[in-house]
Amino acid sequence: MYDIICVTNRKLCTGDFLETLEKAVMTRPYSVILREKDLSEEEYISLAEKAMEICRRYDVPCILHTFADAAIKLGCTALHLPMSLLRVLPEEKKKHFSVLGASCHSKEEAVEARKLGASYITAGHIFATDCKKGVPPRGIDFLREVCGAVDIPVFAIGGITPERLKDTADAGAAGGCMMSRFFF
Repeated sequence: MYDIICVTNRKLCTGDFLETLEKAVMTRPYSVILREKDLSEEEYISLAEKAMEICRRYDVPCILHTFADAAIKLGCTALHLPMSLLRVLPEEKKKHFSVLGASCHSKEEAVEARKLGASYITAGHIFATDCKKGVPPRGIDFLREVCGAVDIPVFAIGGITPERLKDTADAGAAGGCMMSRFFF
């Protein structure tokens, strides 16, 4: 089985964000990562409450991003972090999360994330993407290397399209992360 994670970005949304999110959730992705990096923690909490309710209605897991304390406050047991935050997340806070993801950009980071308690990772960026304009993609060989280095699910991120899913699955990815597909 190959799973699709919907990664949010309000800035890509051409209409009402929450309405668009609900349409995305109705397609039944594997999960939603609420990745709104530009918000303050208070703003994020307000948005997360609404996003979590939408996801709950459709039985789609909502993974909060960056703000561990906010996730704990909201009773969310799924969190995704950049490596810099995973490295400093105290063990007592890790215990609140049954799902703990990390964004990895090298095989070494993937191995480190696993040792730090990650239950899955995103690896990227795999293909050229407007989100990383001018930054060369790491490619399928990189993805294959990361998948071979860890025993937890690896989700490809960066330029993932329906046409590229077979290539990433063949490289060993458990799934792919998509943003633009859901929010344009």
